[in-house]
Amino acid sequence: MTNDDGILAPGLWALVAALKEIAEVVVVAPDREQSAVGTAITLRQPLRVQRVCPLPGVETYSVEGTPGDSVILALSKLLGSPVDVVVSGVNRGPNLGDDALISGTVAAALQGYLRGLPAIAISSASLEDVQLGPAARLAALLIRRIQSGELPGDVFLNVNLPDRPLAGIKGIKLSRLAHKTHIDTVREGHDGRREYYWLVRQKLSTTANRGTDIWAIEQGYISLSPLHSFLFQMPPLQLSRDICAHLLRELKA
Repeated sequence: MTNDDGILAPGLWALVAALKEIAEVVVVAPDREQSAVGTAITLRQPLRVQRVCPLPGVETYSVEGTPGDSVILALSKLLGSPVDVVVSGVNRGPNLGDDALISGTVAAALQGYLRGLPAIAISSASLEDVQLGPAARLAALLIRRIQSGELPGDVFLNVNLPDRPLAGIKGIKLSRLAHKTHIDTVREGHDGRREYYWLVRQKLSTTANRGTDIWAIEQGYISLSPLHSFLFQMPPLQLSRDICAHLLRELKA
């Protein structure tokens, strides 16, 4: 288990509490908040790891690195026994649409998936008064389905719960990632000595298309987005062999 909110984040430990009832849990997570670092991994400086004990009986490591670093270290060096599944979360705030591509939560799960393991990234769309219990229980239920074979062993899921009480959730929808949820803009400032720039994400007011993850959340559904097909399938618009051959000839001309 890992996350991008840091080793002491309540969402991580709510998830631990739910999953340790059904499995042996090991936590390897960043030592600090690492939201929006995406798939970053550390290549040009050493990674330091400390064994910690936030909860007795749960093997836990704090990593001075990214969520991706944490999973790579866990699977390559820190854990003595094989791992069955990688779970990342519970993230405070949604990871929907284009944001999934910069999410540290999703990127941590990706590192497990790339190593042949089923992986789940789970987030709550709530930013305040986050209800962590339902998300943690849903993760446990999904892992049960992986263990039983009802879900494939190569599954990579991005799961988001809407910002509403469990009784108000309408259902669960399989969804695809929406597009263009935010636009990145730059603000200028001055700190009294020199100018600086601040990257700001502004939410677009466009209506989400039916069947997307954002549409599902807006309608009060839990969104399950299978990302393995999204990441590796051929795009709808494919270059024909003739075009590829022409490009090669022009390149060599």
